[in-house]
Amino acid sequence: MSTASTAFPAQRQPELLGQTVVVLGGSASIGLETARRARAEEANVILTGRDPERLQRAASELDALSTAAFDATDPAPPPTLPIRRVVGPADVAALAVHIMTNTALTGATYDIDGGQQLVAG
Repeated sequence: MSTASTAFPAQRQPELLGQTVVVLGGSASIGLETARRARAEEANVILTGRDPERLQRAASELDALSTAAFDATDPAPPPTLPIRRVVGPADVAALAVHIMTNTALTGATYDIDGGQQLVAG
């Protein structure tokens, strides 16, 4: 007599646990949803956006570490962002592989920090 296994799959480790993510445009639309997904993966988030009130509402919803209200298209943006670390080669490589494997990203050129470009086609 055989018995079926009732074992549940092991829980996976959150992909961004312990990381801090800065989301430009994090108070609405795609940026806000990106911040939500990052928080779901247990990242700490820092949100930026143009509208201070909307930015504060999003920060409250997501329990963001901090916010910075500014317009990224302004030719004189704030001198620094509160990133608190410089990305390394492994970070850039992970981003490149993510772009290569994400089927929602096609037909565009992406600038990847470090001077490299990836053309998805």
